[in-house]
Amino acid sequence: MIIRTAIKSDVSVIADFNIRLALETEALELDPEIVSRGVDALLRDPSKGIYFVAEAAASAGPKLAGQLMITYEWSDWRNGNIWWIQSVYVRAEFRGCGVFQALFEHVEKLARETEDVCALRLYMDKHNEKARRAYGKMGMTEGAYVVFEKGLRGRAAGD
Repeated sequence: MIIRTAIKSDVSVIADFNIRLALETEALELDPEIVSRGVDALLRDPSKGIYFVAEAAASAGPKLAGQLMITYEWSDWRNGNIWWIQSVYVRAEFRGCGVFQALFEHVEKLARETEDVCALRLYMDKHNEKARRAYGKMGMTEGAYVVFEKGLRGRAAGD
C-alpha cells in the first residue's frame, strides 16, 4: 500500500468516498456536485487543507483504498497549528486491513516533522463506536471539548 498526497485525477473517487461516508455514518445524503466542487477547491488551494490517499495494488492497476483529509487551525494558546483529521473513509473491501492505520501513521509522522504542529484532532459522530475504537487504537483520547455548530447553508451537523 502506498500513501500519497491526492491529485486532481482523484477528485471523483474522493467525492464518492465522502458521499458514502456521510450516508454510512450520519444517514446524510450529500449533493454530489457540491462535494465534487468542494474536493476540487481544496486540491487547488493548499491553504484549505490536504488529502492523503491510500493506494492498494489491484489486478487492474492501483485502486484507492481509503482517504484522510487534514485542515488547519492556528492556536494562539499553543503558538502552533492543530491538524484536524477529517473525511476519513476506507473502501468496504479494505476495512480491517490497516488502511486507516497507514494513513494515520503517515500523517502523524508528517506532523511530528513539521515544527509548528502541536496536536492532531478529529471529531466524529458520537454514536460511531467503530470509529471510536479505531481512533483509540491510534493512541487518540477523547478530548475535553464539545463541538457546537450553527449551520449557515444547507443542513447543519446533527440535524
